[in-house]
Amino acid sequence: MIKVEEIQQYGKEQFESAVASATTLQNGAQAIATAVGDYTKKSFEDGNAFVTKLSGVKSLDKAIEMQTEYAKSTYDAFVAESQKIGELYADLAKQAYKPFEGFVAKMTPAR
Repeated sequence: MIKVEEIQQYGKEQFESAVASATTLQNGAQAIATAVGDYTKKSFEDGNAFVTKLSGVKSLDKAIEMQTEYAKSTYDAFVAESQKIGELYADLAKQAYKPFEGFVAKMTPAR
């Protein structure tokens, strides 16, 4: 039979888990937003610098060369930032789940 104290303790544990999870989600979302903002700013600055350089080019060959280099560097930066942001999401998911690990272990029936 379940006792009132057990129900109260269960409620307290759930509340503490929810608070910890909310804090983790807030911090993780802020880290992701910062990373995305930083990448967006850098990408915009790089694009402006490229257009400025490209406007001063006199030959078609040099323009194509510069455009190829810009496309490669932009792609490489995108891939790197995507991986970084993906890792932030994965860390966020792991951290958000941590407060509930003990609860899940308690509620999972032994086999």
